[in-house]
Amino acid sequence: MNSEISHPGLPRAVEIGLSIIMLIVAAPILAVAAILIKLDSKGPILFKQKRVGENGKDFILLKLRTMRANTDGAPVTASFDARITRVGRLLRRTKLDELPELWNIIRGEMCIVGPRPEVPELVDLDDHLWKEILTVNPGLTDPVTLRLRNEEQLLAEAADEERFYEDVLQPYKLRGYVDFLRGRTWRTDVKIIFGTIKAIVFPQTALLPTNEELRCQLGK
Repeated sequence: MNSEISHPGLPRAVEIGLSIIMLIVAAPILAVAAILIKLDSKGPILFKQKRVGENGKDFILLKLRTMRANTDGAPVTASFDARITRVGRLLRRTKLDELPELWNIIRGEMCIVGPRPEVPELVDLDDHLWKEILTVNPGLTDPVTLRLRNEEQLLAEAADEERFYEDVLQPYKLRGYVDFLRGRTWRTDVKIIFGTIKAIVFPQTALLPTNEELRCQLGK
């Protein structure tokens, strides 16, 4: 496998233009979601969380809040998590909670297509895979995220969701991210964007890998 990553994705100007258009189109949806969030539970509309970006630099990721405010818990979320609100379950299932990340893209902290950003406590800056992945901006979507669109279901089936994430899901993601980046072109970015739209409109087409597939691909 080639050790050098090529990442000539979509031009920055195109990403900014697309993000602005998507924010404008999504404005009514965001307005309705904001009202529902406030009616459903106390707390802010936006969820802000530190994530690791390009070159290991931290930034604040923006999402619509889907959990009860001021609740502590695991850094990973299973589908049965009691912290998730009623409106939050809908937002997470439809991925509408991710819309505010378009502002992260406009700010230059993220891309439309790229590896998903992780929380600092789950990032090992000395790991060679992380070193390669963090040479690029994280993204809103990517081929690994498309395959694991419903990963909360996998976590819900695990006896220990944190251990399962660290031992199985995250290694699977890291290798997938690196494979993607090494063959990345603007054409693959476009293909992933259309694949993401398809998965949102037709969620039944997003099939999760089984536990056996995950462990088999990791050589476990």
